[in-house]
Amino acid sequence: MNLNELLRENIKNLQAYSCARDEFKGEASVYLDANENPFNSPFNRYPDPLQWKLKEKMSDIKNIPVENIFLGNGSDEAIDLLYRAFCEPRQDNVVAIEPTYGMYKVCASVNDIEYRKVMLDENFDFEAYKLIDSTNAHTKIIWLCSPNNPTGNSLNRKEIHKLLKWFRGIVVIDEAYIDFSAGESMSDCLLLYPNMVILQTMSKAWGNAAIRLGMAYASKDIIQVLNKIKYPYNINLLTQNQALKALDNHEQTEKWLSDLNEERTLLIKELGKITFVNHICPTDANFVLVKVDDANAVYKFLVNQGIIVRNRSNVSLCLNCIRITVGTKEENKTLIEELKKYALI
Repeated sequence: MNLNELLRENIKNLQAYSCARDEFKGEASVYLDANENPFNSPFNRYPDPLQWKLKEKMSDIKNIPVENIFLGNGSDEAIDLLYRAFCEPRQDNVVAIEPTYGMYKVCASVNDIEYRKVMLDENFDFEAYKLIDSTNAHTKIIWLCSPNNPTGNSLNRKEIHKLLKWFRGIVVIDEAYIDFSAGESMSDCLLLYPNMVILQTMSKAWGNAAIRLGMAYASKDIIQVLNKIKYPYNINLLTQNQALKALDNHEQTEKWLSDLNEERTLLIKELGKITFVNHICPTDANFVLVKVDDANAVYKFLVNQGIIVRNRSNVSLCLNCIRITVGTKEENKTLIEELKKYALI
């Protein structure tokens, strides 16, 4: 893969904005460079634009070199930047599995990029050759989500490897839910595939959706491109500090994961006893996709009881399916009790 051949011409020629903290590394006693208010420390100072302290901590936990890490305002920032770096509007296209996370398509529309869907099979899995068959000379990115949203299953790892070997563009593997899976992250293969980008997040297993922090792992060259085109101070100080606290307390995250996976097993067992539940999809995520007799009716009933799930009936291959996030033991118990009441109506 030649990265320069994939990049948009304007991105190759872009002179990146250089902020004050880019030009100075280390600590100083007096800061008079960035037109900051000298009062109200520490919030008066711009945050580290490249989040070095946070990346170093993340590197230790994830076993990924600092130079292979990009941090964004949620994974959505990395998704958008990949479009802006590699896809020429009204000229290039991307290929994605279907159904999958909706922001890939939304960002394609925002950036005026053709979005090509390849339907998953009856087991919500894919074959690499079918995605390759949907590409052409203008295909720059292939999007995969594993474990997939909204289906919950992990994609066939052998097919992912085939795709990475065959496709000469960027292959993005969104691993937002990987911590809930017994399978391993593809991050172990970063050095094997210079065209691979892995997305992860602090929103799910780490319980920090409110701080909006997403991670992208990729080759040093791709990370440099993302840093070149991102906004200067994209991760604020409050987010960086909270993320550091979470990473320092990763034992708590491991406990949450253990509890949630146990609750997931119990929830699936109880859902299987509900008379109008027709199928429960296998899941490696912190949610379960359930096929019912009438998803619209079940959804409306639960809303009236103050319980919010996701109606996925309008999504490809998900007719009459609702997506249920695994909650606390008490929340799951309340859900099951209300579903049993609905079954008696």
